Parts: sequence; structure tokens; C-alpha cells
Amino acid sequence: MSSVYLITGIMAAGKSTVAQALAERLPKAAHVRGDTFRKAIVSGRAEPVPGSDEGMAQLRLRYRIAAGVADEYAAAGFTAVVQDVVLGPVLADYVAMVRTRPLHVVVLAPRPDAVAAREAGRGKTGYGAWTVADLDTSLREETPRLGLWLDTSDLTPEQTVDAILAGAATSSVA
Repeated sequence: MSSVYLITGIMAAGKSTVAQALAERLPKAAHVRGDTFRKAIVSGRAEPVPGSDEGMAQLRLRYRIAAGVADEYAAAGFTAVVQDVVLGPVLADYVAMVRTRPLHVVVLAPRPDAVAAREAGRGKTGYGAWTVADLDTSLREETPRLGLWLDTSDLTPEQTVDAILAGAATSSVA
């Protein structure tokens, strides 16, 4: 049965690694990277930073495109594993954008110190206008408690995928 998994969390929470590992464990799956749609804008791209109406509009466009791609994969019989930073009240909006059910929402919520260590150890820099503390606060205080929330601070990607698969019933949203 096709479905959609949304893997979200702050930058450097492990979304890309976990989404890829989850897709590899499923019999027929596609990994949809939300950031691909941000990078597709060649000129006129605006980053979603505080105070940028255009940046926020482009972020919502990216979410709509990714949700549509996930639905198309699911309609073709694939499980779509979408990974993106979807925080705050917009998480509920994102859930409404995805037509496919079951839709599993998985929020990776490692401790801020674990995220900072991961960010320091990776080749790309995700943080600019935002700080780990800013996004962690948005995650924990402004994001609705939808789906399965996992503290992955001390979990390997494989253990995280195990927890996602074991918690599939609790991660499903209406």
C-alpha cells in the first residue's frame, strides 16, 4: 500500500540520512528532498528568513510542490518519503496539502547540543540567519504535536528508522 512519510526537524537533525535509510528499507519508495525545489529557482530566489515575505512565499511554494510530488509517487504505488524543514503552525498546513493517506509525520527532535555537534561536523552549513536555538525553540514551542516525535540525540540512523517503522501506527495523521 502506498503512503507518504514526512520527515521533519530542524537543520542538522538527520532528516536526509534518515529519510534515505527509511526509503531504502521499504519495498517500493521514493525519497523526495524538499530543498531540491528551493534550489530549482535559478534567479529571483529569496531565502525564508525573518521578515522576508517573498522568502516565505517561496517556502510555501516549495512545500506545495513537494506535497504534490509525494502524492504523485503515492498514486503510482510508491511510498514517498519527504524530508524538509517544516516547523511551527505551517506543519498543520503541510499535512493538509498532502492528499495521500496514510500520511505519517515524523519529527526528529534531537537535543540542541546534539544538533550543534552534528552541524559542526558536516560539510555544508545550514545555519545563517537562524541559530540552532532559534529553530529548536520554534520546533518545541510553536510546532503542533502531530505524528511521531523522536529524540534522536543518541540514536543511529538505523535505530531511528527502526523507531519510525515501529511507531507507524502513532505517526499516522488524519
